[in-house]
Amino acid sequence: MSEDAVSDDIVENEATIYADSGEVRSSIVEAVEGAIEAQDKQSLREVLADLHESEVADIIEAIDETERAALVELAGDLFDFAALTEVDEAIRTAIIDELPDERVAEGMREMESDDAVYLLEDLEEGDREAILERIPFQDRVRLRRSLDYPDESAGRRMATEYIAVPPFWTVGQTIDYIRADDDLPERFSQIFTVDPTFRLTGSLSLDMLLRAGRDVAVDTIHDTNSHPVPALLDQEEAARIFEQYDLLSAPVVDENERLVGVLTIDDVVDVIQEEAAEDIRRLAGVGDEELSDSVRQIARSRIGWLSVNLATAILASLVIGAFDATISQMVALAVLMPIVASMGGNAGTQTMTVAVRAISEKELDSYNTRSIVKKELQVGFANGAVFAVVVGIVATLWFGEPELGVVIAIAMIVNMVSAAAAGILIPIGLNKMGADPAIASGTFVTTVTDVVGFFAFLGLAAWWFGI
Repeated sequence: MSEDAVSDDIVENEATIYADSGEVRSSIVEAVEGAIEAQDKQSLREVLADLHESEVADIIEAIDETERAALVELAGDLFDFAALTEVDEAIRTAIIDELPDERVAEGMREMESDDAVYLLEDLEEGDREAILERIPFQDRVRLRRSLDYPDESAGRRMATEYIAVPPFWTVGQTIDYIRADDDLPERFSQIFTVDPTFRLTGSLSLDMLLRAGRDVAVDTIHDTNSHPVPALLDQEEAARIFEQYDLLSAPVVDENERLVGVLTIDDVVDVIQEEAAEDIRRLAGVGDEELSDSVRQIARSRIGWLSVNLATAILASLVIGAFDATISQMVALAVLMPIVASMGGNAGTQTMTVAVRAISEKELDSYNTRSIVKKELQVGFANGAVFAVVVGIVATLWFGEPELGVVIAIAMIVNMVSAAAAGILIPIGLNKMGADPAIASGTFVTTVTDVVGFFAFLGLAAWWFGI
């Protein structure tokens, strides 16, 4: 397929850049790589024309890593640097490192401030300053102000482009101002009202503005309860405000209630996705790694919690070692031990996952903690009783020892209840101490279920059979 045919298909239907499997079609990748190799700027521009930045990002990730920066250079002013916000951090920083600072600064001049900050915050301070020095003064000041806010705060996520008017203006004055001023943002869904000190007084949605008469004063129709988001607020808390009040955008204010930016739903969706992915990674103890990270980076991010797991595994082994005489006289115990530990571990992980998610969503509080803990213990006992019967029968039939079936059944109930308790109480305890329950809960819950499971099963067997 020729490059012209590919670009015609894209213009006709943007979705055709993807194969049925969801990945970028090989013909697109070949066309882009061929254009880069031949330095055929026109062919590359035809392929990329009319694509959304997220689609361009998928193409960047699909082509060979040695050609990614070359794509940006060859595409010239057609390339929207917002596409770099859609790729993995490692890919993004590698591309920016290869590009001249002036080229990066040129691309950032056309970006919305929140996207530009997103690119700049991952760079080394020296590289960041070199790029900022090539950006016009007024834009540079806005970007630096956003970068001064803490990482993962609303101030870092906000756009500094917004429309603010005095509350005493009329609707007609406001509309004329929006039409006449070329420096205002191209896209917006709200207009904010501020007093002479730029303190936020309210917000006005576009539908309210367009439906009101030109002579109507803005302060008679604006919403004084505009749900402002503090600039220092954690981005996850800001996303929760959007969820609670079904917002499309929200003003961001500083500690003096002065308007400093606007947070929009597209950024909040990214926050929700990032936070969910972060929680999943932390539950597995893999840190903030990306698929594009190097082997060294990935190994380094995982080795910490693997070391902790090794220590806890040794602790479980010490419990087993304490009953070596019991195991040597009754080999069936060694065969059945993994069942008790595995069932307890899985049950603890289920409870822990629910608990961590409830804590992150602020659904678990002082009002319902007691009832939730009680419920989880009851669930643990109920499931333990069911599987105690099953495992007890299996052990009896397998080894012909009814008493062994009774021992493992009791141990199963004990471990399932302890797993439920650990799964709910450890995340709550870590959260109370100010630690992130998503990071550390898994290791501690597994340790409890292993130690309690082995101790209950082997200890009960030693006492029951007098070994």
